[in-house]
Amino acid sequence: MTDNKNKSRLKWACRRGMLELDVLFEPFVDEAYDELSDQDKVTFERLLTQDDPDLFAWVMGHQQCPDPELAAMVRLILDRVHARIKP
Repeated sequence: MTDNKNKSRLKWACRRGMLELDVLFEPFVDEAYDELSDQDKVTFERLLTQDDPDLFAWVMGHQQCPDPELAAMVRLILDRVHARIKP
């Protein structure tokens, strides 16, 4: 039950002000969150506390994330997306 509550809370936190972020984060929670290590789960949850303009700049490659853990999480999310769209 607690896992379902946490996942519901995370999915709610994935609803951002930008569609570009929504389509990255919500599927990530559905498809990959459960497989993360405990530390990576904490990092992902911390990523969701960042401001939308910063998140957008990081995922679009306009800026480098200054936090190495968050930068690695952004890379993990983007790598999963790229793996899904490659033939």
